[in-house]
Amino acid sequence: MCRIGCIKSKNAIHPSKALYLMSPQQEGHDNSGFAIVMTDLEGIFKPYKDLPLLSYSSTFTGKKIIEAFMVAKGFNKKFVWEPKTNPQAGQDFAKMEHYGFEIYDYPTYIQKNNIDTDFLVNTRLELRKLLEQNNEGYVFSFWPDTLTIKEIGNPSHIGEFFGLWEENEKILGKNIMIQYRQNTNYDIVRYAAHPFFLQGYTLCANGENTFYVKNKEYQQSLHLGYVGFESDSQCFLYSLHYVKEVLKWPLNYFKHVITPLPFEEINNHPDKQVLYKIRESLGHLEINGPNTVIGLLPDHTLFTCCDSKKLRPVVVGTDGDMVAVTSEVTGLNIIMPQRNAEKDIYPNERETVVINNQLEIKRWKQ
Repeated sequence: MCRIGCIKSKNAIHPSKALYLMSPQQEGHDNSGFAIVMTDLEGIFKPYKDLPLLSYSSTFTGKKIIEAFMVAKGFNKKFVWEPKTNPQAGQDFAKMEHYGFEIYDYPTYIQKNNIDTDFLVNTRLELRKLLEQNNEGYVFSFWPDTLTIKEIGNPSHIGEFFGLWEENEKILGKNIMIQYRQNTNYDIVRYAAHPFFLQGYTLCANGENTFYVKNKEYQQSLHLGYVGFESDSQCFLYSLHYVKEVLKWPLNYFKHVITPLPFEEINNHPDKQVLYKIRESLGHLEINGPNTVIGLLPDHTLFTCCDSKKLRPVVVGTDGDMVAVTSEVTGLNIIMPQRNAEKDIYPNERETVVINNQLEIKRWKQ
């Protein structure tokens, strides 16, 4: 079972906070996928919020391929973070030769006040394809104000290697999503480690989607960014992106798309005409199986929802300065021990819990 979590904070926090959130939940992580996505960055990245940040890992040859490609595209490198790694004997994970976190200025032919975000998606996909030819590396995100790390191995050792256990003022963000253990029903690859990211949308999931093949076959033709499908949980991200970014629907319809109400409940629902249309037109995006989803929108709205039978755990807690959503309450006890635990929320199978940038928590009934 995956372990997932996300912290949303009024003040920027260090990723060590997310590691401590997950530390009591490590049992069963099985040294497969580890990933962390940070948005609304501060520290050393704060001056460059409007410029795209490329997060990748590669061989040294892959690094040269990326550099040549970006120059040919007209991108100018503005800033580079080279993490001071801490290799130790016994660290159990699949290290890459190079880790890149690079901020670029847009090419001169791009109008900065009217940027087509598909351009950034296409750039990332082109880089991914280039690196895949000879297995030279992985590109995880290329987006403003977003940093991504993905690895395979022991989460504690990965945090130690990147110096993420030691709090500092360099790497900070107001939203940090993290996952221990990818879906091991499929091949263990870096791209399959949650959280997944596309065009400002971030998502991780705990569980499995038995409608994976149906989702995948439908989604492959819907958008240029719906690629890979290394994990059945990627389908959740693509459905979220499709509902919000392509169809331009409100977030509350996402839950209706992935776990539609039974017809007898739709008949008594005030929005029944829309819900019937969703069942008719988007049935291929319905999911099945035990799962919990945590999602983050481009405007930094955080939300969580569960499968229609609530077969995977999730809890939401706050201390006033932070809200955390995670698999197990033990994580909340570590990072916010002084909170009022009686106010913790355990979302049910028919609701979406939403947290805005003022840390107001709302419960939307499906």
